[in-house]
Amino acid sequence: MAFAGMEEKELHAVCIPYPAQGHINPMLKVAKLLHHKGFHITFVNTEFNHKRLLKSRGPDSLKGVPGFQFETIPDGLPSSDTDATQDIPTLSQSTSTTCLVPFRNLLSKLNAADGIPPVTCIVSDGAMSFTLQAAKEIGVPEVLFWTISACGFLAYMHYPHLIERGFTPLKDVSYLSNGYLDTPLNWIPGMKGIRLRDIPSFIRTTNPDEIMVQFIKGEVARASEASTIILNTFDSLEQEAVNELSRMLPRVYTIGPLHLLLDQIKDVNLKFIDSNLWKEESGCLEWLDSKEPSSVVYVNFGSITVMMPQQLVEFAWGLANSKQSFLWIIRRDLVVGDSAILPSEFVTQTKNRGMLASWCPQEKVLSHQSIGGFLTHCGWNSTLESICGGVPMICWPFFAEQQTNCRYCCTHWGIGTEIENNVRRDEVEKLVRELMEGDKGKEMKSKAMMWKRKAEEATTPVGSSFFNFDNMVNQILLSNTILLPKQV
Repeated sequence: MAFAGMEEKELHAVCIPYPAQGHINPMLKVAKLLHHKGFHITFVNTEFNHKRLLKSRGPDSLKGVPGFQFETIPDGLPSSDTDATQDIPTLSQSTSTTCLVPFRNLLSKLNAADGIPPVTCIVSDGAMSFTLQAAKEIGVPEVLFWTISACGFLAYMHYPHLIERGFTPLKDVSYLSNGYLDTPLNWIPGMKGIRLRDIPSFIRTTNPDEIMVQFIKGEVARASEASTIILNTFDSLEQEAVNELSRMLPRVYTIGPLHLLLDQIKDVNLKFIDSNLWKEESGCLEWLDSKEPSSVVYVNFGSITVMMPQQLVEFAWGLANSKQSFLWIIRRDLVVGDSAILPSEFVTQTKNRGMLASWCPQEKVLSHQSIGGFLTHCGWNSTLESICGGVPMICWPFFAEQQTNCRYCCTHWGIGTEIENNVRRDEVEKLVRELMEGDKGKEMKSKAMMWKRKAEEATTPVGSSFFNFDNMVNQILLSNTILLPKQV
């Protein structure tokens, strides 16, 4: 409450995600929650992704609403009209070395603009930590939002220790297949039973100067400089990892699952603001409406995963031979160096029980009653959305901390089973049948429903994540709010 004759300073949060789909989506949810708390929001996309959003969602999609605006900065890479995620190592190197100056200039522009309050805080992706310097220069608190799982973040925090202990770089490429990756890492607190193969995959390199290893090392080293860290998870799901992170870092708040927390808000205007870089095919939901409860396998490998043409074919025939109904999302860039073309015999054989689409509203799909299982890459957004839908998983992790998420899904939470990287149609068929009809599938479904209830409890007005979000706003973002003389 303001003192007599004084008024509270207006609030303005600048939110900047790492420029990839799986990072933009959760950051937009945080921005909407802050807007609901009374913050003016400036959401910062790269110019490349800004163009993609306009293409996928229409020319008026980024006009915003009162108190919620969009701005852009360059990513430092050559201009491109490609409708796909940029190369992650190249993008990471570019953002970390070129984006500070344009971001600093944007903050100056915002602070000089008429009609909007000066910037009072920055909420940045944990992988965009160059923003810490800009926050320090204008004297505002900064929240780093690590959009990954707590267990994945904790594993990244130990990258420097893995290097110091000689676990990476690998001696030679034979270490990828000679059993070395099964080495237990029982010295990492908060990660019981973790193996080297479960650590985020960038360490699987023989190059001591591997771009992503060096990039991650730099980002986690700066995590302690932030005013606080927020994570899209909930306490009961990842308590051990969260406890260990809280010991290593000044403040850590779990505020997820964000889409359930956002469901508590009934702001019609905000529902029109969305962030899908690919055009959604809404017919997926109508098709699901025609199916029996828990009868459909949902297949989606996310926005970054790529595979070889033969792997696509093996997945296809595994699904066909399982005799299960399926909804399969196939991006145009899913197959390495080629378009994703399925055998015509597969399409003919499955036309009455399969639907193929290029993109879909995944949160709605995974909460649809007809979905009985999820064949996934184990990205954190997909994993969390699957948990919130009570949907068990077949896990085929591709890269980064997806391997860590897979381990926890299969071993700690009991909601997943892993498929070998070298995909074979008979294994796909067997695992899909087991998921949808077998005893193990029923057991995983029961566990998934238990975690769904816990996720819902965490995001109610008396839940831990709801409480943590309020505390984060009050203790971090409002602690710097000053009182100004009231205008008469």
